Amino acid sequence: MDIISPFDPQVIEKLRAGDQVSITGVIYTARDAAHRRLVEAMDCGEELPFDIHGQTIYYTAPSTAKPGQVIGAAGPTTSGRMDAYSPRLIAAGLKGMIGKGSRSREVKDAIKKHKAIYFAAIGGAGALIARSIKNAEVVGYKDLGAEAIMRLEVENFHAIVINDAHGGDLFEEGMAKYQKELK
Repeated sequence: MDIISPFDPQVIEKLRAGDQVSITGVIYTARDAAHRRLVEAMDCGEELPFDIHGQTIYYTAPSTAKPGQVIGAAGPTTSGRMDAYSPRLIAAGLKGMIGKGSRSREVKDAIKKHKAIYFAAIGGAGALIARSIKNAEVVGYKDLGAEAIMRLEVENFHAIVINDAHGGDLFEEGMAKYQKELK
């Protein structure tokens, strides 16, 4: 399914765990250090480096671009690193997250409560994923280097819905199916 980021709430409603998507539009990068700063800024009533409402964060720290490239390899990092901060960001309006690995119960509950979505990108495919990034610019926390927040314009960024707005969890569904097959 082709979808546009930022996501229309009706699109989020239609997506289900296991759906394969191709994302085009704007997404932002942020890892744990940037997430900590975002939450600290919110706690202090400070303005965030970008308007988080309706946006998607991709958990990556791209490598340096070679001459003639927009960005270096941009593979996903383990999403669990952001779990301490994600419920707060979701409650503040974040609608999408892209990473790898499973999420905590608190994050899954926030996804369901606030009608958000979590996608997995393919780990180990950072150079391939970089091909879908058409423009990249640092928009916050430049001092974090590769972990600074970047605004990415993407085209045909492939991902799989892991946690949907209805409580679906592809990892849990897969484990349950495997357990049935073993019996």
